[in-house]
Amino acid sequence: MDKYTKQRIEKLHPTVREEVTKVIEECDNALTGRAKIRVTQGLRTFEEQDALYAQGRTKPGKKVTNAKAGQSIHNYGFAVDICLIIDGKDASWDTKKDWDNDKIADWYECVKIFAKHGWEWGGNWKTFKDMPHFEKRNLSWRSLSKLKKDKNGYVILK
Repeated sequence: MDKYTKQRIEKLHPTVREEVTKVIEECDNALTGRAKIRVTQGLRTFEEQDALYAQGRTKPGKKVTNAKAGQSIHNYGFAVDICLIIDGKDASWDTKKDWDNDKIADWYECVKIFAKHGWEWGGNWKTFKDMPHFEKRNLSWRSLSKLKKDKNGYVILK
């Protein structure tokens, strides 16, 4: 696991850090070829969320999210976006490539591992497919937004 992934996992909600570490390690072990997982996004501030929401609306670029600040699971530390790092240097979001030649696309090997651990894949969404996105299943931003926060700013789960 690379240092960027470790740094991003350390900022996730404390209740999922160990689990995400395990998922990434399982993915890396399953990908026996040239690809390894990198977490490109984890916890996102409300300011960062609003900046992303502005893209394609009030700022140049294409729309990358339908979630305003507070409306993304990222804002609570229960979501990650990933890419594949090929040969230790090149980032790839190719969901079809089989870098380890085992007849299963590397991306889908990871999708299955995340699902096994109770994470939903944005690639399964009907309206706004978000291929790099995984979030802890059965959590909603609406319910998370109503919870109290601890001294570090993380929601307190009951």
